[in-house]
Amino acid sequence: MRLSGKTALVTGGATGIGQAVAVALAQEGCRVAIAGRREDKLREAAGAWQSQPGILTHAVDVADRDSVAELFRWADKHVGPLDILVNSAGVNTPKRLMADMAPEAWDMVMQVNATGAYNCIHAVLPQMRARQDGLIININSIAGLRASMLGGVAYSASKFALSALSTAVALEEGKHGIRVTNICPGEVDTPLLRRRPTPVSQENLAKILQPADVAEAVLMVCCLPPRAHVHELIIKPTFQDFA
Repeated sequence: MRLSGKTALVTGGATGIGQAVAVALAQEGCRVAIAGRREDKLREAAGAWQSQPGILTHAVDVADRDSVAELFRWADKHVGPLDILVNSAGVNTPKRLMADMAPEAWDMVMQVNATGAYNCIHAVLPQMRARQDGLIININSIAGLRASMLGGVAYSASKFALSALSTAVALEEGKHGIRVTNICPGEVDTPLLRRRPTPVSQENLAKILQPADVAEAVLMVCCLPPRAHVHELIIKPTFQDFA
């Protein structure tokens, strides 16, 4: 078990990539907590993992700083000092074009995808600085590297912001032994896909990435020694281009 003795907190851990990451870390002996908005989904995800150590749960709204502060107080008490933070909470809106999207939808996407990650990073950095060690992994998107109409205005902008946040924090905190990795998947079969304006065909679902594929990439980064920093990693379906 390569991560025995390590601790991790995964936001957006009840479904999709976050859930797959939590299981992958737990399989390697990591003590894992998952956080998200819906307690029922968190309990369902944690209950599906029957081995030890068990997966802990706590509700959070990453866009709410008070909620994030409470999450990290709880994690410090019940999980211990965090070695790994995975920011996997993310949303999109069905109406994605500038002409169709309400300003409130823009605010919601930016607050969760960009500000939510900032809130969690801000909360975890003091303890990582004190130990001169820590790993932060931000689940981004190819849309955070190349804006597209598929992702839409708000999603692309929020993921570009997350890319910049990852790079800036990595540059600033490397001297404290803290690594920040920006993982950018292409199309992945997650619940977020169901919010697309045009449904994804079963044929396409069979060809795109699965959450476990991204989780394996996360696990690879987590198992590297502290001297090794993966700044950015792109993982995409074999057929998909980079546009």
